[in-house]
Order: sequence, then structure tokens, then C-alpha cells
Amino acid sequence: MSLSPEAARQLATTTKTTPQMRGITPRYLLRALPWVDVESGVYRVNRRRTYVLGDDRISTHTDDGSPRVVPGDLREISYLRETDEALLGQLADAFEEMSFDAGQVLVTEGDATEHLWVIVRGRAEKRAAGRYGDEALIQVIGDGQYFDLDAWTRREPMPYTVKAVTPGIALRADRAALAGLMERDEALRGAVDSYAAGNMPAPGTEAPIDLSGGHVGEVDLPSTYVDYEDAPREYHMTLAQTRMMVHSRVADLYNGPMDQTRTQANLTVQALRERQENLMLNHPDFGLFHSVPAGQRMQARTGAPTPDDLDELLTKVWKQPAFFVAHPKAIAAFGRECTRRGVPPVTDSRFGSPLLTWRGVPLLPSDKVRCPGGAGDAAGTTEILLMRIGEAEQGVVGLRPAGVPDEVEPGLSMRNMGMDQKGITSYLMTAYFNTAVLVDDAVAVLQNVEVSKYHDYA
Repeated sequence: MSLSPEAARQLATTTKTTPQMRGITPRYLLRALPWVDVESGVYRVNRRRTYVLGDDRISTHTDDGSPRVVPGDLREISYLRETDEALLGQLADAFEEMSFDAGQVLVTEGDATEHLWVIVRGRAEKRAAGRYGDEALIQVIGDGQYFDLDAWTRREPMPYTVKAVTPGIALRADRAALAGLMERDEALRGAVDSYAAGNMPAPGTEAPIDLSGGHVGEVDLPSTYVDYEDAPREYHMTLAQTRMMVHSRVADLYNGPMDQTRTQANLTVQALRERQENLMLNHPDFGLFHSVPAGQRMQARTGAPTPDDLDELLTKVWKQPAFFVAHPKAIAAFGRECTRRGVPPVTDSRFGSPLLTWRGVPLLPSDKVRCPGGAGDAAGTTEILLMRIGEAEQGVVGLRPAGVPDEVEPGLSMRNMGMDQKGITSYLMTAYFNTAVLVDDAVAVLQNVEVSKYHDYA
């Protein structure tokens, strides 16, 4: 009776979209960070002299199914920093494995400190008697952390009680093992004695500036100067890079209504920017999660991210905190904990999207934050990062070159490499970038955050 839609469609013009890409995310980190244009490709962070600080962790490995301390990582202990490798190996062999259950007391406040404990897997709480007789929570410790070095070294009573929160495994070394090494190594004995006498500066502290204040009359004023680091850290431009290929036949014949080369380039740029954000968070050398110093790391007290945990995190970056960065699952888990306590977080509009905030600080979601699923020790756990930003605030800044040839976006170039014998034109796509933490207290992280806890609100 009439022309079919299928036949009519042969005469119609199709309305097309540009190619869509599931992997594109809002990339809030790249949008929120202030960017510094680096003229020479190198950004040097000059600081006051700071005493050597380790990562507050002693690493372990598995040998025949049993955990063992990595000898070289015992150098995290300040007086073992210059100790011979053979002696470190003997001390590492002195650690014995201990299993513990949730609720088990590992050490009691006031007891003689006979062992140095290293948590291999699990979580525990340091608690001590408060001023008015109640029990005060000092710290939550987790994988790789150790206690109590001061009491163990000085043969003092334990200053707190350590109680396991979860089941786990620990390694512990007897004080006699250290004493035996001190008898054979005079340099080690001297280092331990200096540590016990309090002559070693606290790791991570800055060299002091001698000042006088509040005096009356004519007093001798102290003399001082500000010392700088001899070898300040330098950040070199890193990159994300690929070679984009476009056949001349495609560019010549199928170039309307959309420019094929430009469309290919747009999607490649998106992929480069996604890789850039991933590296800025997770790269082992300069990634923000790997740039958090020991004193700025915290353990989630109960596993799930609670308002108390984020409040404690804010105490680590209390000077002008800018934003949290977390996996979407971590933000959802935090929302559940807030709902359970009847304190729903405020939603604010940032970057054109509604985002949860806590104490006025937005939580920026990013799928680049590690949140492994499946099986294994780390399954269902993630981390939450908090940072201060800006050069004037001595915070975190993004780095990019002031200008590069054939630049299509700041710090990103698209360079024509010519056509080969097969008629394929190559374009070198390069994004140059880096990120720098200006001072240690600009970042903090909440670790071992569990995202799989749900509650029955009925």
C-alpha cells in the first residue's frame, strides 16, 4: 500500500554522533590541581634541611609459606641505617612468627618490653590509660608497621596496650638479638647508645632555627641560620605517549562531515589524559599515593571509612585542605557510614557536578584510585587521599612544560611524522607532565579502607 521504511531510508540522511568513548572520566584531579609552567623541563623543590625519614614500614616476604622480614628494610630503624648487611640478616632471622585473633591483647601497658613487633597482616590499636582513668586510643596500626621501638631499645616498660582489631600475623624479635649484635659491632653499639640517650634528632623534623622570646632586660641573643637540603628533589617531566596512524585513503575519502584525523586525535588525547591522571596518582616514583610521608599515613579504625576517620585525616592536613580523592566505591561506603550515624554529608556543586563534601572539603571521585576486587589480602580495600594545593600554600602542584612544539593543548603535542610507503601518516602524540609535593604535610592518606560493609537500616 506504501513505500516501506527500509526503502525510504535509502534516501534519508543519517544524523551521526561523534565517536563515543566509555573510558572518558571527569578527571577531577587534573581540573582541580593548579598547574605550574616549567620552563626548562626540571622543577626543583628547595626545602629546609630535614632529618632522614623512612616510610615507617618494615617490609616482609614469604619464604616456604612463612613470612620473613626483609633485612635491608630494617634500615628504617634510624640506628640501623649504617649497619652491615650481614648483621641485618642475622637480626631479620631472629624474628619469629606469631598469629593473633581479633580482640587479643598483644602487649600490656607497663609490662617489660621484650620484643619488637612487626605487623605482617592485620590491624591493631594502641591504647593507654587516659588522664582520668579512661582508655584513650593513641593510634591504629596495620600492615608493615612496628612497635614499640623506643621501649624495646631502652629496655623501658611498654607505654601502651596493643589490642588486635582483626585476625592477623605478626613477627617479633627478642631484645637479646639486638644485644648480641651490639656486642660484636662497636659502631652499632654507639648508634644504639646515642639513640637511647636521645641524641638522635627525630626523623622527619626540620633543622632548628634558634630563637629567643619573652625575655626582659638585656640578654644574649642566640645566633642562628636557616640550613637547606644539600640535594633537593628535582622533578623531571615525564610523559604519556603514543603514535597515531591514519591511512591517506581514509583521510581523503571519508573526511566528511567529520574530519577523520581530528576525530582520531581527540579520542587519543582523551586516552593520554586518562593515563596521565593514573600516573599522577599511582606512579611508584612521583605518584601522590607514593609521596605521602610516614607521619601522614593513617589506618581506618574499623575498616569502613567513617566520619571519625575523615576528621582524623583532616588533622593531618589541617592547613587549608583542598579536597579528598577517593574511588567511587569508597565515597559510597563513606556515605553509608554517614547514613548509619544520621549525619548525611552536604552535597555541593563543584566542576559542574554535585559532589559530596565533608567539613566543607569535597570528595573527588576517581576510578584511578586502586580498589582491587576478587580474592587476595587487598581485595575490597582502597585508600583515601587528602591534599592541600598551590605553590603559595606549600601544597601539591601539577607540572607541565611552558610550551612544546605542535602543542594542541597545554603540555600536549601532536607532531606529524610523515607518510610511509603504504600511505599511512603517523602522528606522535605526547603529553608531558608531573606532580610535586612541596612540603610533607601537604598530603595525607587513609589506608586499608574497606568498601564492602553494608548495614540493615530497617
